Amino acid sequence: MNALVIFSLLAVLMLTGMPISISLGLTVLTFLFTMTQVPLESVALKLFTGIEKFEIMAIPFFILAGNFLTHGGVAKRMINFAASMVGHWYGGLGLAGVLACALFAAVSGSSPATVVAIGSILLPAMVKAGFPNKFGAGVIATSGALGILIPPSIVMVMYSVATNTSVGALFMAGVIPGLALAATLGAVTWYRAKKFDYPRQPKATWGERWKSFTASAWGLLLIVVVMGGIYTGIFTPTEAAAMSAVYAFVVAVFVYKDMSLKDVPRVLLNSANMSAMLLYIITNAVLFSFIMTNENIPQALADWMLGNGLGIITFLLAVNVILLLAGNFMEPSSIVLIFAPILFPVAIALGIHPVHFGILMVVNMEVGMCHPPVGLNLYVASGITKMGITELTIAVWPWLLSMLGFLVVVTYWPDLSLWLPRTMGML
Repeated sequence: MNALVIFSLLAVLMLTGMPISISLGLTVLTFLFTMTQVPLESVALKLFTGIEKFEIMAIPFFILAGNFLTHGGVAKRMINFAASMVGHWYGGLGLAGVLACALFAAVSGSSPATVVAIGSILLPAMVKAGFPNKFGAGVIATSGALGILIPPSIVMVMYSVATNTSVGALFMAGVIPGLALAATLGAVTWYRAKKFDYPRQPKATWGERWKSFTASAWGLLLIVVVMGGIYTGIFTPTEAAAMSAVYAFVVAVFVYKDMSLKDVPRVLLNSANMSAMLLYIITNAVLFSFIMTNENIPQALADWMLGNGLGIITFLLAVNVILLLAGNFMEPSSIVLIFAPILFPVAIALGIHPVHFGILMVVNMEVGMCHPPVGLNLYVASGITKMGITELTIAVWPWLLSMLGFLVVVTYWPDLSLWLPRTMGML
C-alpha cells in the first residue's frame, strides 16, 4: 500500500510538469511527515551520509572537462581525423560522425555535450556535401548516446553512487559494449548510405590522415590519461576526473588556443549550473532511496519475484520494459537514481552481477535519449537541425531499432560487459 502511495504521489507531481528533483523531494517529505514516524534526525543523517561519497566529486569534474573540450575546438579536430579515415566509404561523413561521437564520448562523458559538439559542426557539412538533413540528424542523435556508455560516463558514476558498485569496473565494462554499439550504428549508416547512394568523400592520403591525427592527438590523449590512469592504478576514477578537467583546460586554452582566459569564467559557471542541478537530483534521490529501504519495498519486490518463481530471463525482460517506459518521461540521471535502489536488490538476489546490471541500465538510458517525448538527444538535435521532434523521431528510427536489438544482446550476454574488467582483475 505504501509503495502505491509513494509512486502515485511521484507520478502526480511529475505530470504537473514539476522538475524531477523537486517532485522527488516533495514526495519524500510528504510521505515522511504524514505516513511515518521516522525522526527528522535520522533523515538529516541519511541525507548527509548519502551524499558524502568520494565518487560524487567525479561528476562536476567530468562536466567541466566536457565543457572545456566542447568550447575548445577538440570536436572539430576529431571530426577531421574521423573523416580522413572513413570519409571515402559509403555514407563517409555519416561514418565519420559515428567515429567522432565515439571518440568525443570517450573524453566528455555526456551525451548531450557529444551531440552539440559533433552535430553543430558535422551536420551543416553533411547537408553541404549533399546528404539529406534527416540522415545526418539520425546519425548524430543516436551516435551521441555513446556519451554515456563509452567511459568516462557521468551516468555510470551515478549508478555507482546509488548501488556502491566500483566505478573503475563499470568504466572498463562499458568499453567493449560501447565499441560494439558504435560498430552497429556505423553498419546501419553504411547500409542506408549504400542503399540510397549518398555521396562519398575523396579518399584522403596517408599524409593527410597523419596530419589530422597529430592535430587531434592532444584531445585523443585524454582517453589515455583517464583510462590508462585508472587501469594502472595511478589514480582513482574521481582523481582521473580532476586530472581530465585540468588537462582539458590546458589543451583548450594553451595548446589549441581556441579559447581565451576570459572565456574560462563562463565555462566554469555553465559547469557549476549543470553540476548543481545533478547534485540536487542526487540529494533528493538519496532520500527517496531511504524511504524505499525504510518501507522494505525493494526487499518485498525481491521476495515476491523469487516466491513466484520468476527467473533471471523474465526479470531482465521486465527491467528493460520498465526502463524503456521510464525513458519516455525522464532523463537518464533521474531514472538511474530512482530505479537502481529498487531493482538492484532484486538483481543481486537473482545472482545478476552488479556491473552487468549497471551496463544494462546504461544501454536502456541510451535508447531513452533517442525517442520522444523526453529524449534529450532529440531536443539537442532539433535545435541544431531546426527539425520538429516528430520529424526527428522518424529520422532516427532505423538506428533506434538497431539499438533495441543491441539492448537484447547486452541483456542476455553478460560476458560482453564483464570480460574486460574480469580479465583486468577488477572483478
